[in-house]
Amino acid sequence: MTVPPSHRPAADPYNPPPGYAPAGGYPQGEPVPPTPSAVPPEDVGEVSLGDLVGNVTRDLSTLIRQELSLAQAELKQEVTKTAKGGGAMAGAAVAAFFVLMFLSIALWAGLSNVMDAGWAGLLVAVIWAVIAAALFVTGRSKLRQVRPTPERTVETLSQVPDALKGSRGGHA
Repeated sequence: MTVPPSHRPAADPYNPPPGYAPAGGYPQGEPVPPTPSAVPPEDVGEVSLGDLVGNVTRDLSTLIRQELSLAQAELKQEVTKTAKGGGAMAGAAVAAFFVLMFLSIALWAGLSNVMDAGWAGLLVAVIWAVIAAALFVTGRSKLRQVRPTPERTVETLSQVPDALKGSRGGHA
């Protein structure tokens, strides 16, 4: 006798059958259940050394791939946030440019009540030239302090081969 679908027990959502994955993948943040692999023997002594090394190598490879995927996902989120912030800052810079432009025009118009309009425009231009020169000198001195080589990273990476060989690192 066949049981109609309406009378069959519902599948347990907390204990899905082996190999089951939802259609859209797992929601972000939820752990992915491990895929069932060959049932390990109860006693490790029954496993050959080659199998143990193979298992460790496979697990290490899986761990590294998962960590790289996680890092990639985190970087993608940070890049998205940075792009949105950069767009907002660019919009603010454009708005600030217009504020300065209209303040300069207002200063020019105000000074033209006291002096000839041509001289007032020249005076406003000289003020902006002084501001530009001061910003240029400040920016150039800051850029001269930049060191493009990540010195601490280079030093740390130079110690990796020693660590892999089993030495403590550092200099002899």
